Amino acid sequence: MRIDIITVLPEMLEGFTNESILARAQKKGLVDIHLHNLRDYTLDKWRRVDDYPYGGFAGMVMQIEPIDRCISALKAERDYDEVIFTTPDGEQFDQHMANDLSLLQNIIILCGHYKGIDQRVRDHLITREITVGDYVLTGGELPAAIITDAVARLIPGVISDEQSALSDSFQDDMLSAPIYTRPAEYKGWRVPDILLSGNEAKIKDWEIEQSLERTRRLRPDLLERKSRK
Repeated sequence: MRIDIITVLPEMLEGFTNESILARAQKKGLVDIHLHNLRDYTLDKWRRVDDYPYGGFAGMVMQIEPIDRCISALKAERDYDEVIFTTPDGEQFDQHMANDLSLLQNIIILCGHYKGIDQRVRDHLITREITVGDYVLTGGELPAAIITDAVARLIPGVISDEQSALSDSFQDDMLSAPIYTRPAEYKGWRVPDILLSGNEAKIKDWEIEQSLERTRRLRPDLLERKSRK
């Protein structure tokens, strides 16, 4: 899978994309991540990528020309399944979306900045708009990092134990059950006896029961969504 990230702050993402799971995925040749500095695609001698909005609105707006040049240059080299724009008013990113994106071959992620981007970019160049939450960030680099991490870890071979990713929270619109490790007792705090029993059937029942209880208590909206499917 190839992920091209267009940003005005590539240095903000360089360290992130070269550490931990993402570094491992790239070393294995399973994920190919490329950062593109949008300022390299402007003809302005000051390398400006923003300008004042028409209509006298507040803030600055990312210009269409450098974005179009960058996306066009990438598309001239290969086909892309999605051109994603990270924006607070986009579609809510969740585990199901991460699953879907992990099945694609090539995606572009455009990181927003300033007040936003020229609407013509959204109308003609973007295929999907995604938000990571109902709040506003300074730029789209953090959402791009979140999307990249969530998607890459689902690609077979990235995580050594693939079953681990399949049992993560939200995979079935449920939160995961509590998990424990050694020691079995610490300061009088014991691991549930059922987990020490070795009875796989009973442990599985306990896991489902705990998952349902945690979801009902912490995220009842997930159960409501599950019931509507």
